[in-house]
Amino acid sequence: MHLSSMPVHDAIAPPAVVLLSGGLDSAVTLAWMVSRGFRCVALSFDYGQRHRHELLCASRVAAALGAVEHRVARIDLGAFGGSALTSGPPVPKDRDVEHAHDIPVTYVPARNAVFLTMAMGLAETLDARDLAIGVNALDYSGYPDCRPEFVQAFERLANLGTKAGVEAAARGEPWFHVHAPLQSMTKAQIVRLGTELGVDFGLTSSCYDPSPDGRPCGRCDACLLRAKGFAEAGARDPVAR
Repeated sequence: MHLSSMPVHDAIAPPAVVLLSGGLDSAVTLAWMVSRGFRCVALSFDYGQRHRHELLCASRVAAALGAVEHRVARIDLGAFGGSALTSGPPVPKDRDVEHAHDIPVTYVPARNAVFLTMAMGLAETLDARDLAIGVNALDYSGYPDCRPEFVQAFERLANLGTKAGVEAAARGEPWFHVHAPLQSMTKAQIVRLGTELGVDFGLTSSCYDPSPDGRPCGRCDACLLRAKGFAEAGARDPVAR
């Protein structure tokens, strides 16, 4: 693993680690955490994904929204295989995302579990109690690691499996809290919240299969759900084709 980062600025606000993919949901999550007074360290992953344009977007979003630091961790989830986002099958297009009930091939095995574990480890070194992830269980592709049950279970794991968690438990209190502010929101509600928080959606990328210059395909699940959200919010997506 290799970490690249910018210097942390001194501040008295409580620290938090926010997972930042460069997409719409994670950008709104970062803005939400900043608005609540956290000193946010944004954590992104170069995990062997095909849609690497998102890392450039993550860097821009972190700077625009006031993250005090942006770290990029390099890991290889492609070693697992089994996902269209890292290798193998092509990214599916033109699915009926509103009525699909299967877990699509764009699911990356263990991705959110690995990402949250990395965020937990970083948070422990920063003496941070708060983690944030932009998962959503309404307008989403059906990934099991986006559900409330998963987030709640991981929070329990974090408090059971860390030095900080065990020491806090001895004092009769939990240490880690995993924030998932978008968990029960529609995409339209997320777009509206991001607009209220001043998110520049033109800096974000949601597409699973963008062109080499970063333009969205407009046909993958992520693009279709994003388009649905902006349409229902009565807003224009600045990156739409």
